[in-house]
Amino acid sequence: MRKFANWPTTYPAPDWFIHDRFGLFIHFGLFSVGARHEWYMTTEEIDPKTYRETYFDGFDPDLFDAKRWAKAAKSAGITYMVFTTKHHEGFALWDSQFTDYKITNTPFKRDLLAELLPAFRQEGIKVGLYHSLIDWYHPHFSLDGLHPQRNHQEARLNNDQRNMTLYQDFIAHQVEELVTQYGKIDYMWFDFPYSHRDWGWSKGKGPLDWDSLRLETICRTHQPDMLLNDRLALGRGITTPEQFQPEKPFEKDGLPVLWEACQTMYGTWGYDRDAQEWKSSDMLLKMLIDTVAKNGNFLLNIGPNARGEIDPRTRERLQAIGEWMRLNKQSIIGCGPSMYSPPTDCRYTQNGLKLYLHIFSYPYKQLYIRDIAKKVRSIRLLTDGSEIFYRGYDPQEVITSTEETIGPDDLLVALPIVKPDTLIPVLEITLHESDEKNGSFPL
Repeated sequence: MRKFANWPTTYPAPDWFIHDRFGLFIHFGLFSVGARHEWYMTTEEIDPKTYRETYFDGFDPDLFDAKRWAKAAKSAGITYMVFTTKHHEGFALWDSQFTDYKITNTPFKRDLLAELLPAFRQEGIKVGLYHSLIDWYHPHFSLDGLHPQRNHQEARLNNDQRNMTLYQDFIAHQVEELVTQYGKIDYMWFDFPYSHRDWGWSKGKGPLDWDSLRLETICRTHQPDMLLNDRLALGRGITTPEQFQPEKPFEKDGLPVLWEACQTMYGTWGYDRDAQEWKSSDMLLKMLIDTVAKNGNFLLNIGPNARGEIDPRTRERLQAIGEWMRLNKQSIIGCGPSMYSPPTDCRYTQNGLKLYLHIFSYPYKQLYIRDIAKKVRSIRLLTDGSEIFYRGYDPQEVITSTEETIGPDDLLVALPIVKPDTLIPVLEITLHESDEKNGSFPL
């Protein structure tokens, strides 16, 4: 197993995760009815009882179709999925025996998780579960500066009556249900520690508050092959930055870090009817490519609406990415970073002898590629498989238009003048066999 700074040898090999690269995050819950992101219970300081009375009895995603969700993901080129079993609001989207605040007690009546996971597995997509360590509905989850009742005087006075030991038992029981009653789970995605926060009258919560070691033991016992993220705050697991693209691959103590970029299509995670800050399909695709080029996975979020449908703006982006993936997926799936330096406004990914050059900013007619001339066997445009001509160093020729000579290790690549009809053109550069280990990331 390849060594990662944040992945202990006692954990299962993350080979499938490194290979698959492209995941789908799905945020769904009572907050989908409010349709103004997933945190408004606390940003608007809504009492848990009021929140339940307002949203619970009317929750009925009557248009939900697990097979349609799964097929949409498959068409987009998605290889694994992470679904919110319970967000911070405390509402369970499965038939939990440890709460009545669950989807089977709403007008919907069905266990959504029991329908969702088989549908995705049938499409060949691995399944992961998001589970919040926070629960603003539970009566024994103590108040802190993030709790919606943080400014309720009576609740503050009675905070010492909340017993976090009872909450630890509750969350342990729910996690055990999830990892024992729904078949093979490939990935458990916990959210989130905030012990560094301090409001004076209260402090944030961390691994001791929800007994992270106990949760890890439950997961490892019942699903020994399941991957875990790092948000149990035990110093191990997949690193999961949100809404952030790093400048370079993550490393620690000279070792690579196993990581996953979590990104939304707009500003928040849950369904937001009035969202205006939508990322374009082009931008989302560039983020996917950039992430893989930096040795990470890309977890792209969607927030279905309260009726259980993926809205048109989301579908449009999934379809655009899916069409690109249909023609170019080999430059993403199974790939990692390359040791070669790409031209300006380009990204490399690599899988063995195949080096993929993603052209973010399409140039006029020609492209300089540095330092690989003696290593290249052939180049083709991946979109249609067409041959791309290139030439190398000629000591008698000076490129007068740029006052630049092609160096001995450089190539001048002839591109079609008109940009190919694809969001991001990709050149597939086949290397000589002797050069496979020189630039390839060992998967």
